[in-house]
Amino acid sequence: MPQVAPLIEHEFKPYKLKKGEEYMSEGQRAHFEAILNAWKKELMDEVDRTVGHMKDEAANFPDPADRATQEEEFSLELRARDRERKLIKKIDESLEMISNGDYGYCETCGVEIGLKRLEARPTATQCIDCKSLDEIKEKQTRGK
Repeated sequence: MPQVAPLIEHEFKPYKLKKGEEYMSEGQRAHFEAILNAWKKELMDEVDRTVGHMKDEAANFPDPADRATQEEEFSLELRARDRERKLIKKIDESLEMISNGDYGYCETCGVEIGLKRLEARPTATQCIDCKSLDEIKEKQTRGK
């Protein structure tokens, strides 16, 4: 059964802030760039495995139930890969933000997102306060 990719399978060491180091220093940017690139590589490897799996497993079953089961499995796998494709796009956007110096700052209010939050969610584009406000507004507009 296909799975959605975990945040990052490989181990990485949390960034150790040096005394007097400014936020989003060269070392911090390199740290997050390495995390994002490793995550993207894992996702791309999963895409390659999916393509290989679907080629190897594709069969024209004479039994309609077997064929339906296989089609449902492939459908679930493709949906998972579609979510991962969207995540790869967000990773690419985050890598672009690192290269242009915008990474690590809230796109809404401009404050620092924070190293711990970025390590937990490297594609975060909002500080926790702005993200919380967005979620509250979304709940209110959906009526839930």
